[in-house]
Amino acid sequence: MSRDRAARAFIGSFTTAGGHGVTAVAVDGETGALTVRGSSAAVANPSYLAASEDGAVLYAVGESADGTAAAFDIGGDEPRLLGEPVPVGGAGPTHLALAAGHLVTANYNSGSVTALPLRPDGGLGPATSVLAHHGSGPHLERQREPHAHQVLADPGGRWVVSVDLGTDSVRVCELAPDTGELSPHTETALRPGSGPRHLAFHPGGRYAYVLNELAPTLTVCRWDAEGGRLEPLDEVPVVEDGVNVDTFPSEVVVAPDGRFVWAANRGHDSIAVLALDASGEKARLVTTVDCGGHWPRDLTLDPAGRRLYASNERSGDVTWFDIDPATGIPARAGSLEAPAASCLVFA
Repeated sequence: MSRDRAARAFIGSFTTAGGHGVTAVAVDGETGALTVRGSSAAVANPSYLAASEDGAVLYAVGESADGTAAAFDIGGDEPRLLGEPVPVGGAGPTHLALAAGHLVTANYNSGSVTALPLRPDGGLGPATSVLAHHGSGPHLERQREPHAHQVLADPGGRWVVSVDLGTDSVRVCELAPDTGELSPHTETALRPGSGPRHLAFHPGGRYAYVLNELAPTLTVCRWDAEGGRLEPLDEVPVVEDGVNVDTFPSEVVVAPDGRFVWAANRGHDSIAVLALDASGEKARLVTTVDCGGHWPRDLTLDPAGRRLYASNERSGDVTWFDIDPATGIPARAGSLEAPAASCLVFA
């Protein structure tokens, strides 16, 4: 990533809770400090963002009952819409990713995944496929039906992976580049009631780590890239013994060198630090540190893997941390006011 691309980032937020929508920020290369450049509230509740590979276009979900996705030109200080927001054919989209020439969204409330084609200018075309999940889990309030919470491409770009909190499972799909059709491939069941929320791959590509929202744990899985299959291996805690608050883990990220995993714990207002063995197959909790605010909805590593940014939704800030390269433990370095912050992405 070039110096220019690494020097800017974008914050998503909930406009219905006082957020500014999509906010462009400059990133100080020496300190990691953020400075606001401009914002756009053209899309309601752009709770999650993703940038194109060339850093020219930013994509956002509109997390509302009539879910949408939108593309922004980010060449200037203020993000500018590339066409009108496009319906995703699902309710409450919470996450999105780029795969096979398409934007794919995870629609939490309707329990589905949608594919939308990318136009030559980076804008979005109408949805080509909406793949509904099926199933439920034992948690009476949270798992009566499917709730797709995250979608991402696997490291090789062959598969689309979706994490479903409502069905305690991770699904692997194929996405046809020419037609935009999503088709199911495999489904991996995790522990009933665990409520998987987000997944991150090890940089070596052989392992994946699923963060569970309903049980404050991380499930370590083996990833078969050829067969498109996950195999659960172990489940480890992301808070210390004796914690007696509802933790609601939210986001998981992996160090570029594969030595550490970090997880955000909203109810505990903490960041968990987990150490990985040399292979990436074994994880253990090292410690937790204060997130610098309240209700950390998202964690983001800078492109160099030296700093960690926590988007603290309820305290309305993005707080950044310097990471100790030997221990992986983050140390608070600064904070930016960002009402109802839900994520931060570099572009």
